[in-house]
Amino acid sequence: MSVAKTLLIVYHSLTGGTLQMAQAAAAGARGEEGVQVRLLEARQAGPEDLLAAEGYVFATPENLAAVSGLMKDFFDRSYYGALDRINGRPYAVLVCAGSDGSNAARQIARIATGWRLQPVAEPLIVCTHAQTPEAILAPKQIGPAELERCRELGQAFAAGLAMGVF
Repeated sequence: MSVAKTLLIVYHSLTGGTLQMAQAAAAGARGEEGVQVRLLEARQAGPEDLLAAEGYVFATPENLAAVSGLMKDFFDRSYYGALDRINGRPYAVLVCAGSDGSNAARQIARIATGWRLQPVAEPLIVCTHAQTPEAILAPKQIGPAELERCRELGQAFAAGLAMGVF
């Protein structure tokens, strides 16, 4: 009997949008036999969690054209503890953005390159079009079609892990 592989989903969410996306990805991944899913808020995750997983989904809001501060904190606390110890492992990115999201995705890609991780999909960016201070700070509700995209990413990632494709 084979040992289950672990997919670690690390997220930060202030207004709920990124959390919904991460939960949808986790729900899709949990349907795959042979894959254990760990969904951790960025403050709770560290290098030991990266070392214990075979694949990763990093989910962040884009704040001021960057990853959120708490996601950056996770990467800062985890980078050297995982460096040269997770080479070649697969990862994917979810970004909840107000207008663009591409810079947050680029930042994570640069960190992942340093860790020598392998992307399994293009970054999945959901744009909420929140542009005023009130809209930016308001609780978010991600639409069903976007959540389905997140679920499908989680499902495909877990299937690839289970089959040994990644």
